[in-house]
Amino acid sequence: MERGIGTGRPPVRVRAGGCWDTGKRCAPATPEQIRGLLASGIPACTHCRSDTALGVLE
Repeated sequence: MERGIGTGRPPVRVRAGGCWDTGKRCAPATPEQIRGLLASGIPACTHCRSDTALGVLE
């Protein structure tokens, strides 16, 4: 998952492990955590489509 900038650094985007567009603000997450983030409205990466990779469609 990619974290935002600033205090608390909330998640801003969900990425798959092999995404080419990851940066320094990315942190590992379990599939269950990723599904929870997607369900709460955090968007999936438009490049790696982590929601499709996990079988969770928007």
